[in-house]
Amino acid sequence: FDEVQAKTRDLSEALTYQTGSGNILSVIASSPTDVEPVLKAIVESACELCEAYDAVVLLKDGDDLRFSAHHGPIGINLEKWPISRNWTAGRAFVDRKPVHVRDMLSDEGAEFPDSRELSRHTGSPGIRSILSVPLLRENESIGTILLRRTEVQPFTDKQIALLQTFADQAVIALGNVRLFDEVQQRTRDLSESLQQQTATSEVLRVISASPGELEPVFQAMLENAVRLCEAKFAMLFLYEEKENGFRAVGKCNLPPAWSEFLGKNTIRADPKIPLGRVAMTKRPVQIADVLVDQSYIERFPGIVAVAELGGARTLLQVPMLKEN
Repeated sequence: FDEVQAKTRDLSEALTYQTGSGNILSVIASSPTDVEPVLKAIVESACELCEAYDAVVLLKDGDDLRFSAHHGPIGINLEKWPISRNWTAGRAFVDRKPVHVRDMLSDEGAEFPDSRELSRHTGSPGIRSILSVPLLRENESIGTILLRRTEVQPFTDKQIALLQTFADQAVIALGNVRLFDEVQQRTRDLSESLQQQTATSEVLRVISASPGELEPVFQAMLENAVRLCEAKFAMLFLYEEKENGFRAVGKCNLPPAWSEFLGKNTIRADPKIPLGRVAMTKRPVQIADVLVDQSYIERFPGIVAVAELGGARTLLQVPMLKEN
């Protein structure tokens, strides 16, 4: 009878563990682009199935481990902690293997001074048994799962193995999100590249269709620049040597007041203002805010009109070069 009862308990425990693991896989399948529900399910299942007071998922953030998911009554009032072998989660991360401390107040726990310090930081000095398991991707640590108990109750081999399964599932979820983000970024890059090539083709088509006219070409260039660079308006200047200045010869979406201002004025080729620096250095110049750029305010008071009349604050100026 005792043998049958023991076998029944083992089967029941195995079924419980399998069910918990299956539930997390279900969450992974339903949240391929969001890791938070998965990490939440993992810490909740880890607490319940491993009979811990709390569970924490920590993820690598530079030289630190960041507290990314937590379940349980033990408080955590820190965002992150430096990676080192002086605390259980850090040692599991560095050594890439589980770290199990049966009693933090024993000689065994003395090896982890940062864990004791963390207990004081979180207001939970009574932490006794701790289990930390690394999250491994291609044998590289990307984080840790941490379980804690407030009494001396070491974790069993089955619980350690189960927590390693949860760690593997967390890595799968994180990998799914990373791959999805990479695909999305690649898609954005390809879309942006296609838009740029389309715009270039459009300008070349206008050039071919208007070999003796500049205005349609300038207009096509500026319209594409405004759209692709997400600008409010655009201008094209040509240098006029007799006036030692730049005159606007192409305009797109200019506010009427600013357009009128440019129609009556040239901008001096002063190397101390950005447009002059563009001509002198033959390199792009960007002004984050014209109202705080001293070279604009001091050397060219009229430039304030670009903000007052045109509503612009940030300017990007790029040189047009012919034979350098």
